[in-house]
Amino acid sequence: MLDTFLRLDDVKKATGLGRSTIYDLMGETPPRFPKPVKINGGRAIAWLASEVARWQQERVAARDGEAA
Repeated sequence: MLDTFLRLDDVKKATGLGRSTIYDLMGETPPRFPKPVKINGGRAIAWLASEVARWQQERVAARDGEAA
């Protein structure tokens, strides 16, 4: 299966989160947002679209579980 790399601007658009919030969530123990992967020899980073989508699905599931 082929996955897509998302750069920071795409992750921000997909999640509605700002840069600092994304990095804050990644920095928590345990991390509450997917960690990026290094691309281009480690000089750039990107997130896997599937991991961001799973994070979004988990947020919806948590919302629905709380509402029930």
